[in-house]
Amino acid sequence: MAEDNNKATFVVISGDMDKVFAAFIMATGCAAAGMDTTLFFTFWGLNAIKTGKIAKPDSFLGKMMAVMNRGGINRLNPSKFSFAGIGRGLFKKMMSDTNVASLPELRDMARELCVHFQACKMSMDVMGISQEDLIPEVTDIVGVATMVNNASKSKIQMFI
Repeated sequence: MAEDNNKATFVVISGDMDKVFAAFIMATGCAAAGMDTTLFFTFWGLNAIKTGKIAKPDSFLGKMMAVMNRGGINRLNPSKFSFAGIGRGLFKKMMSDTNVASLPELRDMARELCVHFQACKMSMDVMGISQEDLIPEVTDIVGVATMVNNASKSKIQMFI
């Protein structure tokens, strides 16, 4: 049986391709090492767990945000060298050429390794995102108190 604190918690606030990539790499590494691992997605990090379909929030500002920021793991751009979206394709090609797993593959691996996917309730409310806008792997929509409680019991806590 694993130790009580054999846990890892990652707070994913960035929606940048390279930062989300790092979060999934570290989370799958922790899970593969037998750690109970949680990814808590907040603000722009929610883009990594959105379906990529345009959300249908109630408010005018929410509708504007939904059109401009669809999200979806295949739509994430790198933090540097984005080149208006071209960088995403370049990085995907370079990763494929070097046999590095893609973001969707890493997300699937995380799911297979039983990594917990949590979405921040407050961020979802502010950005007009509903549970239907998220991928099915997201099983928990929680507040910061839940994340802090989980992180306080973790050996590893990272903010990405």
